[in-house]
Amino acid sequence: MGMDQASGLRQWASQQERDQQERDSHACPTHVAEALMALARQVPATSRVSSARQGASPTREGVPPVSARSGTRRQATTLLVVGLPARQLGRARDLLTHWRGQGRRWIGDPEGWQLVPVAAESSHLPLLASQQSHWALWVEVDAESFRRAWRLLLSLAEAGGPRQLLLMHPPGLRRRGLLDNLQQAAAHYLGIELVVLA
Repeated sequence: MGMDQASGLRQWASQQERDQQERDSHACPTHVAEALMALARQVPATSRVSSARQGASPTREGVPPVSARSGTRRQATTLLVVGLPARQLGRARDLLTHWRGQGRRWIGDPEGWQLVPVAAESSHLPLLASQQSHWALWVEVDAESFRRAWRLLLSLAEAGGPRQLLLMHPPGLRRRGLLDNLQQAAAHYLGIELVVLA
């Protein structure tokens, strides 16, 4: 019996170590966190607060505005994307392009957005949430999509992540079903607002 217990403890310890390695592999890379911190320092906190107090809508301040006189773009708007690996960020940009093609002018130039992948398990999440206002949750369309998105939302809520996220998904997904269910569950159980554009 003592051998079985020791064997069980070894298996448990090994599983804990594998789980920790998996969490570490999904964590926000240090270079990404440093880049985001540098971006946050570029915009004084007072201007972030004053634009929020002026009632700027999240959709309008998400657009890299064009100067009427010079025709040049201001600094790119950073959109932190949870649930989509860095190598697949082109899919998020494709969705912005799709939405722009549907007449959502607030997007502006889809290339004007700086998309940054962030892991829900990142130790930098509370700091990023306090300094970055534009967040998105990527949701796939498969049999496990609700469960995967819900786990990400739980991780965000437990780690002090953002309270409002744009819900991103492959183009053509209808609001009814998955998106509505996620939006309602996140609001009711976690106090997180998911903005759905489908």
